Amino acid sequence: MPGWVSAFQPQQGQDTSHIDHEYKLEATMLGFFAKDGTRNPTLKANKGNRVRITITNGEVMTHDIALEKLGIKSKTILEKGTSTSITFVAQSNDTYYCTVPGHRIAGMVGKFEVVEGSLTGKTIAGKLPVKNGQPLNLNFETGTLKDWTATGDAFKSPVFSEDPSPVHEKDMQIGFEGKHFLSSGGTKDYRLTGTLSSVPFKVTQPYAAFRVSGGALQDTRVELVLADTKKVIFHSTGQGRATLQPVVADLRSYLNKNIFIRIIDNETGISPIPYIGHDKWAHINFDNFLFYPSRPNFPNELNQKDIIVMPPLDPVLNSGLSGIEAAKAMTLPKGFKITLAAAEPEVVKPICFTLDARGRLWVVEGHTYPVPAPEGQGRDRILIFEDTNGDGTLDSRKVFMEGLNLVSGIELGMGGVWLGAAPYLLYIPLDAANDKPAGPPQKLLDGWGVHDTHEVLNSLRWGPDGWLYGTHGVFTHSNVGKPGAPDSERLKINGGVWRFHPTTRQFEVFAEGSSNPWGIDFNDYGHSFITACVIPHMYNVIQGGRYFRQAGKHFNPYIYDDIKTIADHVHYLGDRGPHAGNFRSASAGGGHAHAGAMIYMGGNSWPAEYRNNIFMNNINGARFNVDQLVKSGTGYVAKHKKDFLVMNDSWSQWINTKYDPSGSVWAIDWYDKNQCHSPNPDVHNKTMGRIFKITNENDKWVQVDLSKATNMQLVNYQLNPNEWYVRQAKNILQERGPDPEVHAALKEILVKNPDVTRKLRALWALHVTKGLTEKDLNDLLLNTNEYIRSWAIQLLAEDKKPSAETLKRFAGLAQSDASPLVRLYLAAAMQRTAPEQRWDVVAALSQKAADKADQNQPLMVWYAAEPLGEANPDRALKLAEKAKLPKFLNYMIRRVGAVNTEEARKSLKELNDRLGKSHDNHENQMLIDKLLEKQGTE
Repeated sequence: MPGWVSAFQPQQGQDTSHIDHEYKLEATMLGFFAKDGTRNPTLKANKGNRVRITITNGEVMTHDIALEKLGIKSKTILEKGTSTSITFVAQSNDTYYCTVPGHRIAGMVGKFEVVEGSLTGKTIAGKLPVKNGQPLNLNFETGTLKDWTATGDAFKSPVFSEDPSPVHEKDMQIGFEGKHFLSSGGTKDYRLTGTLSSVPFKVTQPYAAFRVSGGALQDTRVELVLADTKKVIFHSTGQGRATLQPVVADLRSYLNKNIFIRIIDNETGISPIPYIGHDKWAHINFDNFLFYPSRPNFPNELNQKDIIVMPPLDPVLNSGLSGIEAAKAMTLPKGFKITLAAAEPEVVKPICFTLDARGRLWVVEGHTYPVPAPEGQGRDRILIFEDTNGDGTLDSRKVFMEGLNLVSGIELGMGGVWLGAAPYLLYIPLDAANDKPAGPPQKLLDGWGVHDTHEVLNSLRWGPDGWLYGTHGVFTHSNVGKPGAPDSERLKINGGVWRFHPTTRQFEVFAEGSSNPWGIDFNDYGHSFITACVIPHMYNVIQGGRYFRQAGKHFNPYIYDDIKTIADHVHYLGDRGPHAGNFRSASAGGGHAHAGAMIYMGGNSWPAEYRNNIFMNNINGARFNVDQLVKSGTGYVAKHKKDFLVMNDSWSQWINTKYDPSGSVWAIDWYDKNQCHSPNPDVHNKTMGRIFKITNENDKWVQVDLSKATNMQLVNYQLNPNEWYVRQAKNILQERGPDPEVHAALKEILVKNPDVTRKLRALWALHVTKGLTEKDLNDLLLNTNEYIRSWAIQLLAEDKKPSAETLKRFAGLAQSDASPLVRLYLAAAMQRTAPEQRWDVVAALSQKAADKADQNQPLMVWYAAEPLGEANPDRALKLAEKAKLPKFLNYMIRRVGAVNTEEARKSLKELNDRLGKSHDNHENQMLIDKLLEKQGTE
């Protein structure tokens, strides 16, 4: 394809003022619309005609228009009502589309055709149905509802003779036939509902057509119904526009049968969400039902494939409730109850929280959000809550610290409080005896962006390996390093998972991608998962993985493809995308926006079906979603389970949940009528907030203080079925440091305990207390369990300097280990070694045909192999020739082509000769030819 040209380039002497055909289209994410309502109309011209296509933005969003073959595109427009165009000479058929990423797939694409002769086709005449020898009033030309019966309010005075009508907006063109048309209220009286049914009449022609517009909603539709059985044989909605368009019904199977027309408007359009406007398209317009002897063709026919129907609005029972009433309104499974533990004014705007070794809640109030305060003028504070008597009420409240700025994440451990507070990662030393700071906040890292303040660093959580993990959104751009560090010592992140080591103070980007994850947790095997918004909602995050992004590009241009969601479902309905599915998708989970991630491992008091399931709050749906994580290949599939809890309150906004020593679950609720981020602080409620506690009837309240436990007691807590004890105890052991007695006891669990999940906990505790040598870990590479071998690989590569002996063992595993999981961890480990040390392992992994269909491994191996294309082009191409993984050779050809040196070109030419003329290699040879041709012209 030629390079993009921004406008038509005339030849010398050519008349550029004359336009033979001009098309004007409205651009929206749903498509390009002609004035007559046609979505993505086929644009036509005679060969040699000069054509101009002008688009006007119908929304506040980035759009343009381009021609695929001709290689021209318009300027980009953003504001609603702005216009841009392309001008060209019609030479051949082409495709017009929007080049903004994702918009073509969303439906912004149509055909341009070069035709001979007339650009318009012929139409045939239709006839009104007849009953008792008289034409029926199915076009409303009597100006009345003769031959129709109405119920409800929507059709009390529905016949109009003006364009636009009194019930439509002034800029709307209805385009009706004859003198009258029908509307169930237009955009003015869309709240009205009702039904209008015609008298029955006989089908005397094989086809029928009528004109329809209005809402693309399930409950605003026209139906053709068999009179005797009441079976609906055809139906159509509008498509969310005012202009009437013809709809064609094939009635050949119903000739000589009696039917009637039923026009339904059961949609009020009233939004239950205070800040979401009512839907003015909650109405239906109708006109001109006619029979036809053959199928009629209309230039602006409304095809069913172009109608993206929306389900009805979800009923939301409540909004703006008191804390007590909000708890009473929620729906839970049998055997569970929810208690209001704290509410405003005791807690306001809780944005993040964690639990300490006593089971107390440390809650951050986010008073500064959404606009960062000047340095030193922050208003956030940390509160410590405790239930002292087990009644579910947080009756003890202390203020730990005030004056903090834009805090978005909190965790405790290693003698202090860790805070994500962009642009900083902070550490506050703790005077544990007095619940006070032992010193001022320390700035461990800076450079965290604040471009979009609901996508800053968040969800701090200790990983099984002793690192502090967190998540980060794609629309905030961070360049993270120690204060004062130059760019060369910083790492960029704009979407993904990061981690920070509490003692070495090393910062890493653990994985890249996703959207705005606001929750991370680890399952029984130490595998991490994040929840996301807008894009598919669930990802199994692997060290070194690159994941599907909502926006932007990966920093490495040679990634070529990324790992996709593990979810086999979405939590929204409809075909108009995730945003349109919000507030209409209760049956599917409520919508696309999620907050929090809790893999429940709170012990045995909750039914076993919940263990290792991941819980997340669905913000727009006001419900607690649950996904079941099912092992699949090297990863998982997240399967939809019934929602655990429904808040029945549109203001409910749970930010995160965590389980406690009793196995009960705590939830913090931002509680605000506005459910979406806004940089305008006045949009958000500043006075409300709640904390709830979910308990099962089997939960037993306990009072504990693990900080007072002996080291051996902490070791024994690694066997507790409630992961709260495991994690708290491990963190305390990590803080206390190495202890030979601890190491001996943990090694006994690692060797003798039959449960691999307990072996893993012993392994992790040994690692964080420095109880493992390289020999210990190398010996574990021979363990019979794949999870132990996998984690031994990760820990051996932790310092990015595996020894020659370890690399030799890695190569042996890559050759012979039967576990796909082990091979996945090897691929991740290779990204942490120098490129010159990767060859043997990458070569072996790339030849594992058993991993061809795996959801992770082909790409993980490629991420490890990618630098080899520059390190040694010839060797890398020869390695790729033997690879059995999909697209591996194709990717390596592209990577070597990007090197663009004489050595690289020579290696590509030699590969081309080796590939020969086999049809199997045709695509790769074409790629090589293209790369060499391109490089030859540069």
